[in-house]
Amino acid sequence: MEYREISDDYSVSGQIQPEDVAAIKEAGFKAVICNRPDDEQPGQPSAKSIGLAVEAAGLAFRYIPVISGQITKENVEDQAEALDELEGPVFAYCRSGARCTNLYGLIQQSKG
Repeated sequence: MEYREISDDYSVSGQIQPEDVAAIKEAGFKAVICNRPDDEQPGQPSAKSIGLAVEAAGLAFRYIPVISGQITKENVEDQAEALDELEGPVFAYCRSGARCTNLYGLIQQSKG
């Protein structure tokens, strides 16, 4: 599993599996955000299955599904709220990491 550090407190990756959670915890992350809607692709693990693994590892989990190419103002606000509330560093994932990265950029822009 590879991830990209976007800031000191925020990193992104493509789709993860429940068995990746141990490595995420070991890397020092305190929370995981799923930005990938369930059933986007056949065979992808559900947000619930990842969330259960994350919580079992003692980390916080948020599900903020974002449709590819259709980030909404509400998505940006939900992600910003999650980042304010969650202890960092935060690990966010979607299919490729692009939505998570774009959300972060839009949050930074909205802070002006």
